[in-house]
Parts: sequence; C-alpha cells; structure tokens
Amino acid sequence: MLQKETVQDQLGKVFGPAEWVGRIKSLWKKGIESLRKGTTVVFLKWGLLLFLVGVMLGRAAILSDLYPFAIPFFAAVFAWKKERALLAAVAVLAGTAWGLTFNIPYVLAGLLLFLLFYRVAKYIGANRKWTLPAAVFLASLTSRVVVTGVGEASMTQYHWFMATIEAGLALMLTMIFLQSLPLLGARKKQRALKNEEIICFIILLASVMTGAIGWVIYGLGAEHVLSRYLVLLFALVGGAAIGSTVGVVTGLVLSLAAVANLYYMSLLAFAGLLGGLLKEGKKLGVSMGLLVGTALIALYGNGMNNPMITVMESGVAVLLFLLTPKALTDYMGKYIPGTLEHSNEQQRYLRKIRDVTASRVEKFSDLFQTLSASFSPPGDRNQRMQDEEEGDRFLADITSNTCQKCFRKERCWVDRFDTTYDVMHNIMSDVEQTDKVAPRTYERLKRHCIYPDRIVRTMKEQWEPHEIRQLYTKQMEESRNLVADQLQGVSEVMGAFAKEIQKEKETHHYQEEQIYTALFDAGLNIEQVDIYNLSPRDVHIEIELGNGMNQEEAEKLIAPMLSGILSDHIIVESIDEGGAAENRVTFASAKTYVVDTGSATVARGGDWISGDNHAAMQLGFGKFAVAISDGMGNGRRAHQESAETLQLLQNILKSGIDESLAIQSMNSLLSLRADDEMFSTLDLTIIDLQTADGNFLKIGSMPSFVKRKERVFSVEAENLPMGIVSEANFEMKQERLQDEDILVMMSDGLFDGARWIENKEWWMKRLIRETESEDPQTIADVLLEEVMRMSDGTIADDMTVVVGKVRRNTPRWATIPMGRWTQPFAKDA
Repeated sequence: MLQKETVQDQLGKVFGPAEWVGRIKSLWKKGIESLRKGTTVVFLKWGLLLFLVGVMLGRAAILSDLYPFAIPFFAAVFAWKKERALLAAVAVLAGTAWGLTFNIPYVLAGLLLFLLFYRVAKYIGANRKWTLPAAVFLASLTSRVVVTGVGEASMTQYHWFMATIEAGLALMLTMIFLQSLPLLGARKKQRALKNEEIICFIILLASVMTGAIGWVIYGLGAEHVLSRYLVLLFALVGGAAIGSTVGVVTGLVLSLAAVANLYYMSLLAFAGLLGGLLKEGKKLGVSMGLLVGTALIALYGNGMNNPMITVMESGVAVLLFLLTPKALTDYMGKYIPGTLEHSNEQQRYLRKIRDVTASRVEKFSDLFQTLSASFSPPGDRNQRMQDEEEGDRFLADITSNTCQKCFRKERCWVDRFDTTYDVMHNIMSDVEQTDKVAPRTYERLKRHCIYPDRIVRTMKEQWEPHEIRQLYTKQMEESRNLVADQLQGVSEVMGAFAKEIQKEKETHHYQEEQIYTALFDAGLNIEQVDIYNLSPRDVHIEIELGNGMNQEEAEKLIAPMLSGILSDHIIVESIDEGGAAENRVTFASAKTYVVDTGSATVARGGDWISGDNHAAMQLGFGKFAVAISDGMGNGRRAHQESAETLQLLQNILKSGIDESLAIQSMNSLLSLRADDEMFSTLDLTIIDLQTADGNFLKIGSMPSFVKRKERVFSVEAENLPMGIVSEANFEMKQERLQDEDILVMMSDGLFDGARWIENKEWWMKRLIRETESEDPQTIADVLLEEVMRMSDGTIADDMTVVVGKVRRNTPRWATIPMGRWTQPFAKDA
C-alpha cells in the first residue's frame, strides 16, 4: 500500500532531508528581522510613537480641571527635535479634539504664545537654562487667563489659583519631558540611565496612561491594566527597588488624574515590591507577586468597591506580561543599573575596549617587527660577501685614478681580466697586512703593468680613507643590527602584553562560595572571598577579614587551610589595612625556591664611596637576579657609573625584555659615552625560582663560585667590559642549581686582593669550601675579612662580595587538611 507523502517528505525531495529545516529557520529569522526594522522605521524614524504619545497627552487631565500636559510636550519636542515640532502640535491638538473639544482654544493659544515668548526670550538673551520652562509657564498662564476671561466674562480668585497651579505643573513637566522624551528615540550610545532619568521616564509613561482614563473594556479600566503591566515589566527588570518606585510614581500620577484611583497607588507599590522580590522566579514569580498584592489590597478597606474587577484587571496585565517578548525586557535591562543585562552590556563594552586596545598593541608590535626587519641585513649577505664588495669598491677607485688613463686598459681589464684582478687583489692584501708590497707581488705586477709604481703609490694613498670608510660602514652595520634587535625585543614584549590584555578575568563564583563556606564552618570570621586565579603554582586570592581577625591568624590558620583546599603551598603575600572595618589579605602560591642573600663591601683605602655596586632584585616573572657592577676606576665617578648600569639593568629586565638583548642594549648605550673612558663590568645571575635554573652572564667580571655540599666549582666567561665595543657576543652560561647551593659572586678587587697567592681561583675555592657557616651574610663577611687579612690589611681596590643561598621553600606552617573541600578544587585546578 502506498503511503501518503507528508509535507516534510515533499520538502525533503526538493531541498534535501535537512536543508529545508534550515531554510525555514532562515526565512523566519529574516522575517522577524524585517519586521523589527520596519517597526523601528515606522515608530521611530517616521515619528508614529511620538505622535501617539502626543495624542494621549493632549487628552490627559488632572482632577478633571487641569490640562498641563500638551504645552510642555510641544515645548520639549521643539527643543529636542525642532523638525518634529509640527508633528507634536498636530498630535496634541488631535488628542484634545478627541475628548476635550472645549479645551482646543486653550491648547492652540498656549502653543502660539509659547513660540512668541520663547523667541522674545532668546532675542533679549535670557538665560537658556530657564528660557524654555519660563516660556511654557507664561504661555500656560496667559492662555488660561485669556480663555477663561473670554468664556466666564470675569476671573475669580479660584480661576487665578487654578491657572497658577496649572502653569506651575506645566513648568515642572517641561523639565521632566526634556529628560524623558529622548529615551523614546533610537539611542546611538548605550549607557545606564540615571535614577532621575528613570523617574522622569516613568512620569512620562504614567502621564500617557492618564489619557486612557475613561476607557473601559468589559468593565476593565485601561489605565489600571496598563499601569500594572508597566509595574510588572520594571519589577522583572530592576527588582524590588525599581518595581516599588515605579508603582508609587505611577499610582501617584493616576491618583492625581482621578481621586478614585488613590487606593491604586498602594496596590501598585505593593505589587512592584512583591514582584521585584520574586524576580528570581522570572515572569511567573513577578506575576505571582502582582496577583498576591492585588488580592491583599482588594480585600483591604472600602477603597476597592469591586474586588473581582480588580483581580481581573491584574489577570489581563499578567497575560500581556507573559506574552511580552524577552527581547523587550533584555533591552530595558541594558539601561537600568544593577541588572544582569546591564552588567553584561558593561562587560561587552569592556571586552570591546580590551579587544580594541589589544588590537592596537598588536599593530604596534607588527610595526616594530617590520621596522626590525627593515634594519636587519638581508639573510643571504654574510660578512665575507660584504668584505668582498668593499674590496671590489676599493679596487674600482684605484683603477679609476690609474688604469682608466692607460692605453693598455683594454688588454689588462678585458683580455686578461682574471690575472689583473688577482694581481691587484694581492697588492691590496699586502698593503692591508704590512702596509708594504711584498717583493714577489711587486715583481709580478711589473711583469703585468707598465706603471707599477703609480699603482702601488695610489693604493697606499687611498688605503687610509678606505679603512676609515670600512670602519664607518661597520659601525653603521652594528648600529643597524642593534636597532633591529631592540625593535625585535620591543615587538616581542608588546606582543606578550597584547596577549595579557586579551585574557579575561575568570569567574570563580562556585569556588569562592566553597572557600567561604569552608572557612566559615571552621569558625573563622571572614567577610568576602575574591578569587583572581586558580592556576597551579600561580594562585591569587583576596580575603576580607571580619572583626577580631588579624594578620597572625591569616598566616597561621587561613593560609594553611587554603593550602589544604587547593593542594598548593599558599602564603600571605600582602595585607592592605583599610581601617578597622576592612582588612584585606592577599594570598598567593609560594615559589618552589627562595634565595637568601648577604653582601659585604669596602672602598679603596677605606674611603666612604666605592666604585662597586650590587643588587639583589625580584624581577616579577618568577625570577630572582643578583648583580655586581664595577665602574672603571674608583671614587664618585666609578660609583655613579656602576649605579647607573645596575639601575638601567633593573628597569630593562623588569620590562620583560630578554636578558641577552637587555645586556646588548645597555652595552650600546654605554659605548656612546666611551669618550669619557668610563666603562663598567657586569656580573649577573638570574635564577628561576620554580626550577632553580641559573643563567650566568659575565662581562669583564670575575668567576662566580657555587658551593654544593663539599664541592666548589666556578662559572666564568671571557668578555670585555661593557661600553668598550659597540657590539659583543656575550656568552650566557647555564647551570641548574640545587637545594642548599651557595652562590658567591665578587668583584675583581676581592678576587685579586690576596696579592701573594699565585693560583687565586684555587685559593678562593678552598676558602669557600672551608667556611663552615651556612648563613649568606656570615659567609660574605668571612670572605672579605680573609682577603683583607691576606693583603696585610691594605685595600688596594674596591671590594664587593655577594652571597646567595638557594633553598627549597618549605612551609612555615603545616597544611591543615580540609577533608571534603579538597576534591572539587583538585578537579578545577
């Protein structure tokens, strides 16, 4: 039996088994998007929304005798968008003609008088801040007096009182509409609304609702349904505070329009409060808050003559609320502070700024990369090729002054090119090496050339300018290479910085709650836990301590508990004491190794100022650096030179530039001051605190010594002091240090201080090995004292020794096991 084909089967034959579903979804999305764009064009671009608001305000009234909405609305539109002023005037007149025909003369006269007073105020140069409200006040008062005077034949005290009240309300509404009307248009810049703007907007909406007073559908008041629907929207978006505020403001405006609505102010306020409190239940929770509030208020007092009608009005409002698309509430939430949507919008904005910043940094990184490539020599040009090119250029200059005027030029350089070139090249080599031409080379030249003496004389005369040109070219090449290396280093640093910018702060709400609960259950009084990083060996947590907690408890209790929870060695990194009410403690992962240092120094001849300087510094990248710099000579100038070298080194290394490039940059900067004949040595050791890997860089400095148990070995390199040559190949020695290793670094004054010792390196190793103390400061003092003793107490040069001890970072306090709290963090880590 043939089965009847379904629509799905037929579509599947045309489009394929699954393609038609995607096509239908695509068409649906396009239709929704077209509808949204069309609605936006009609209501915002064409001004239909503004027209409808004007119509409702044109027929709105307060206490059935006051009509203060029309003129302020027209004035606000006139000041906001002058091209929409005519549309606003037609709207308010249409609204007035709809149900308040008798009020048309007042509105028409008020509009004309406003334009007159406003032009006069601008002409006389009145304060612009009050020009618009003042013109509205005078226009409203004058038009009411004129219309009433014509109609009643005389103005009573009551008429004057009511006209003044109406004009005062018009003045205030003008200022309110000036803030709220722009919110009805398309917003180019998304920002959170101020509280005053939200209140003004609610007053505008409530004023529009007063125009619906008298509309009854099956016994249900339109203004009651709309007001409760408005409260539901804002309670869902803004919570209890916004919901109750909207209820109070809306109920107040409606009660002013009709005294019978007085009890609705309490209903709306209570419903907004309950709905906001139940906003976690989404639309159903907020709706339940309105229904409960309606039921309670409907049963309260005699204000509600028909409780069933009141409940039905709330039911219709709830139905409209449930049918409201989520896109509307999400859009509203973007502009109300404190909402999740607003927070997400702010995060999107921050991510956008972050991405833009990172993109610009990356572009700068690419720029420096390109500049580095432009300064770098071509990869296929080595030093040999460059020397050959310079030699050919030199020979071309020689031949232009000699061979070009010779009648045998064609024979030598065309017929016998290889022989001539070889002879000239040999002569050039002899002049370069000995400044003379070897007899054998000269005899060969005589057999080949008829003017040998002129060739030799010219080559000797031109050789010195050639050497100067070669030196200049070499210096230029070295400068280009240095600039290329520095630009490459800056490019790498900026590239790494761009990646850091793009890293988002991870959210650890669950882990923060777990830590807070664990510490609270342990009896510790803490206020707040903020987790910034949970990566192994890179934990970063801030905890705000409660009353009664202090630094000692944070170090002895909280840190060991965190170590047990995170399975990591956690210590107190810093404490920010913000007063008695706030005490924030930063906890971080301890490094695997630490370096304890000690130093001793003495100036030449016992002077106060030594030419040596030393530093032990934390670089901030999990590395520790120990450095000694010896300025050439002694005294203040040498001290200043070595101090500047160390300061420059510290700043460059902390920027994140590679060590070799940092040293090369420092050397080049110091070489620029070579005319002062001031140079510096540098002894640098960088230790990775996670692996204990040590990088040793020595520039004109003495050997370093490492004591490992009973063994002492040296680390040394042959390099000139910094600044002597513009470019040098610095050799970086690597050595993996171990727990309890002792590193000894010294200046040449201390190494060479024992003048009567023949093998100073062997003697220094024995002295270090026989020193029994394990304290770095004690070792430094003993070494300096022993060297001075061996030199008969004379100090022939500045002496400096720095001792560092590498040791594994063992916890000061034992880890406190936290049982069931450990497992969740072990998985996260």
